[in-house]
Amino acid sequence: MPVRLNNNNITQDEYNVYPVRSLGGGKIFNGYHSLAQYIIRKKRVIIDGYAGVLWDIIKTSLNEYFIADGLTVNWIETTAYLKPAQVVETLIEPFLGAPDAVWGTKCTLSLHDLYELDKLTEQLPNEAADLNIVMGPGAALSGWDAPVIYIDLPKNELQFRMRAGVITNLGANGANEPFYMYKRFYFVDWVLLNNYKKQILDKIAVIADGQWANDINWMYKADLTDGLNQLSQSVIRVRPWFEPGAWGGHWIREHIKNINKDVVNYAWSFELIVPENGLVFESDGYLLEVSFDFLMFNNQQEVLGVHAQKFGDEFPIRFDFLDTYDGGNLSIQCHPSLKYIQDNFGETITQDETYYILDCKDEAEVYLGFQDNIQPEKFRSVLETSQRENKEVEITNYVQAHAAKKHDLFLIPNGTVHSAGANNLVLEISATPYIFTFKMYDWLRLDLDGNPRPINIDHAFNNLNFDRKGEKVQAELISKQEVIQQGEDWQLVHVPTHQEHFYDVHRMEFDKEITVEIHNQCHVMMLVEGSAIAIKTANGTEQTFAYAETFVVPAAAQSYTLTNLGKSRAKVIKAFLK
Repeated sequence: MPVRLNNNNITQDEYNVYPVRSLGGGKIFNGYHSLAQYIIRKKRVIIDGYAGVLWDIIKTSLNEYFIADGLTVNWIETTAYLKPAQVVETLIEPFLGAPDAVWGTKCTLSLHDLYELDKLTEQLPNEAADLNIVMGPGAALSGWDAPVIYIDLPKNELQFRMRAGVITNLGANGANEPFYMYKRFYFVDWVLLNNYKKQILDKIAVIADGQWANDINWMYKADLTDGLNQLSQSVIRVRPWFEPGAWGGHWIREHIKNINKDVVNYAWSFELIVPENGLVFESDGYLLEVSFDFLMFNNQQEVLGVHAQKFGDEFPIRFDFLDTYDGGNLSIQCHPSLKYIQDNFGETITQDETYYILDCKDEAEVYLGFQDNIQPEKFRSVLETSQRENKEVEITNYVQAHAAKKHDLFLIPNGTVHSAGANNLVLEISATPYIFTFKMYDWLRLDLDGNPRPINIDHAFNNLNFDRKGEKVQAELISKQEVIQQGEDWQLVHVPTHQEHFYDVHRMEFDKEITVEIHNQCHVMMLVEGSAIAIKTANGTEQTFAYAETFVVPAAAQSYTLTNLGKSRAKVIKAFLK
């Protein structure tokens, strides 16, 4: 993301990769010089922040201004008070599973467990120094009576730095290979730091964006809170990001401007996977991104309404694209049951999914459910032989293939065997967990680095529902769409989900406009046919969205009106909690 967005050059019918909420003028400040001046005024500060922040660069950049002003600085860095790396490894080992395991279990420790806390809290400000700064993850654990500057970092940038080997996990001696680092980030570091962020939320005075190596944007926490309050009453769009993959296609690259075209493909668009997406604020052209959990910590009641008590800080619905256009099939896979994901991985909800076909070629298919004559033991034997001998499987001998058509919805409750075939653009409407995919067969291909992709037959067979077979699949796993309301130039289509899904889906189809009452519920939406729509919420907020852009109307918005800005009928998908 650029530091400053001088001219977005996006028309109303073009997908915007940098959606922003404007805060008005004078709210976001740019550069280390301005941040240094804030610190000089305060004399004593805590600089805390997330994993992956380039702390050495931040220290060096600020120090240049302190030295230029002839100031002495007492720097205290929290990394010096982490427990020895081997001690940290021993502490977190129970949460990482076997060394070759794809998944671990969400960590139940607290951030302070990784530190020699008594030594950190003994580090007091030096009254002889002009400035006193305690800096690094967990800096507020020092107990200093000082304003907290919190440096956040978007997950996409964190993962770029991880793959480049320029950052480490908390308390690690150095960078490990990305597979291990990601697993540790997901199950340990991010869990500890997210919980800690929530604990110190009220102490934060300044929030900064650490995604640029040699620049920084920052704002006062009070202005961030105002921005979050505005979002929670109106319309939310997160910053999307895009990833290539082994089966990736070319729809995203061909249809979305201002993304990196110098990649082999795009497999995913993280449209609304909120553990990975951020919210972008703008002032005087300067941009500042914060993680979505700031909104949920501060405004969960306004966002989720009647469902806030059940889901708490966890935003439960996920939208993402699976792009197989001129690409390959996804792996044959399934997802864990609720009990299995809770007992084995520490999640609270499971990965119940649906595939909404946003676009496809004529021959596109979705693999879903078993053939009527499925024999579990034989199926497992064939899969294990394939994995052991690198042998192809005629998968349709065991798994059904269904023709895919635009606007179809395929239902994938946990335990269901499935895969998106080539030549689809799938809008995946799902529960939020997003990494618990048990692959059984992956068409003998390698990942983009030339390595075998993990196959998880044991996990899969602990969860597969072999009753989802034969005619039951057509009857129960392919949504039977029905018009439930209509007017002169509009209709509301129910696109029902499975009884096990805790969310449901409607499609609003209209020529001019349609008004919807919220009833204290959150709606997640996307324009799935048409060029652009405008939305106006009860408080007067107005925004426009182009085809394929995801947006959220929180419960506190009360109502909204959608206006069709195109020449043909607009169709908008709406997902909501049952």
